[in-house]
Amino acid sequence: MTTETGPRSASSLVWARRRGSVSRFWQRYRAHRAGVFGLAGLSSIALIALLAPVLAGGDVQNVTAAPGRALEAPSGRFPLGTDQFGRPLLALLVWGARVSLTVGLLAAALSVAIGTLVGIVAGHYGGWFATVVMRITDWFLVMPTLVLAIVLATVMSRSIWTVIIAIGVTSWPTTARLVRAQTIAVESRPYIERARALGGGHRHIMTRHVLPNVLPLVLAQTTLGISSAILTEATLAFLGLGDPMVVSWGGMLQDAREAGAVSSGHWWYLAPPGIAIAFVALSFTLCGRAIESVLNPKPGVAR
Repeated sequence: MTTETGPRSASSLVWARRRGSVSRFWQRYRAHRAGVFGLAGLSSIALIALLAPVLAGGDVQNVTAAPGRALEAPSGRFPLGTDQFGRPLLALLVWGARVSLTVGLLAAALSVAIGTLVGIVAGHYGGWFATVVMRITDWFLVMPTLVLAIVLATVMSRSIWTVIIAIGVTSWPTTARLVRAQTIAVESRPYIERARALGGGHRHIMTRHVLPNVLPLVLAQTTLGISSAILTEATLAFLGLGDPMVVSWGGMLQDAREAGAVSSGHWWYLAPPGIAIAFVALSFTLCGRAIESVLNPKPGVAR
């Protein structure tokens, strides 16, 4: 009975601590009104994206079955008007949320994963290895991310995965430098020396001690990186480098430009996707700032 109760008690204690940490995090997060607003906005957009087949139907991309005339103004039948093919812009906007959020999440995850790996390895090993790695990082850092993404999207096949890879492999240097600095700070603490004295190897130190301490920074950086990834995806799609087989907000802007919506005054073709991109990017930024403030509060700053 004692052998069974011991592990169970230890496990329940760990879970109780985790629940307490989550509860404290949420209480502090709720104090940030801007962060709560951003979270509410993201929840609404995510729900709309998940319910896209129900809200907008499944054949919205079919040009031959368009229900309206080309470039109809907003009306009771089409609240946001139609595009140059007669497709309802509201349905396209709903489906575009799926692609934009997917690209933003996956590209930011890839970028942060690369940056975290590079930062931890460079900060842990140091020496000439860290010097070489950080010089490569600096080269990526000074090169314009959008230019590198355009080059990759041009030479690779046009697909949604190309856009994700192009954004992910060009936007990791900032995360790498932040994680490296945090890794150096963590490894200067006394318990790291004790772990080494007790026989802890490089992998044990990096995964068991360094990674848990840099995760809050990684989480905040991921949230902030998603907004940048969404804006970059919209830019690539606007330049005609996105996947032509899917509907995205940037692709809608590109279609509006090709249809001459700017010169002809068809504002309903341009405004909705532009506002949607700005709203989602702002929401992710507000959430990221709030998370950063909760996980790494600065003394003297009121929350």
